[in-house]
Amino acid sequence: MNKIDITVIRYDPENSPAPFEQTYTIPYDDEMVVLDGLNYIKDHVDGSLSYRWSCRMGVCGSCGMMVNGEAKLTCAVFLKDYPQGVQVGPLDHFPVIRDLVIEMDDFMDKLRAVKPWMIREQEKPVEEGEYLQSPEELQLFRQFSMCINCALCYAACPVYAADQTFIGPAAIALAHRYDMDSREEGQDQRAKVIGSHEGIWECSFVGECSVVCPKHVDPAAAIQRSKVQLTKDHILGMLWPWGKS
Repeated sequence: MNKIDITVIRYDPENSPAPFEQTYTIPYDDEMVVLDGLNYIKDHVDGSLSYRWSCRMGVCGSCGMMVNGEAKLTCAVFLKDYPQGVQVGPLDHFPVIRDLVIEMDDFMDKLRAVKPWMIREQEKPVEEGEYLQSPEELQLFRQFSMCINCALCYAACPVYAADQTFIGPAAIALAHRYDMDSREEGQDQRAKVIGSHEGIWECSFVGECSVVCPKHVDPAAAIQRSKVQLTKDHILGMLWPWGKS
């Protein structure tokens, strides 16, 4: 087997006041991803290394880290693609708890703020059956429902880096997913959140959130579409102040 150097940005708040780098030289083959390398270190070299992971299939979103300065799912990038060595660090713009483990409370609070659930003014009786959708109606929001909450888009977002009151790309994309759902009636409630000073108007449309998204959700497009929709709603509200009906 070949060997590769994996440099990990480590942080132990109980014993070290600042992050530091530690390099491990491990064997690898062409089938190993970066997460496999971290697991090898954890199992065979240094059991004190801390990081998150779960499914190893690009579904859970737990293993997002900075790999050579880019936000990646470590289960989805191969060691063979970094023949000169690889540096692994915690996701940018988040507080670090220990080593590669970040504090995600702010991220989760922002997701909850956009009310990512079905809102109905009045539910129809169960005996009337399901809320049916056509394939065309499903396609309007399907792309934006693919988010796995990995937070890579926040690590890549220059606006979130400068101002962490910004609601952020994943939360806005999630709001857009529900706003585009034909069964949904909570658009006005979400508009108060995403249309606020901390919402869509903060986005400078760099587009890095969409570049790093492992599921091709395209949050940058969701933000721009939300800007258009809220602008239309505002203009129509001035022209027809008696309501949508």
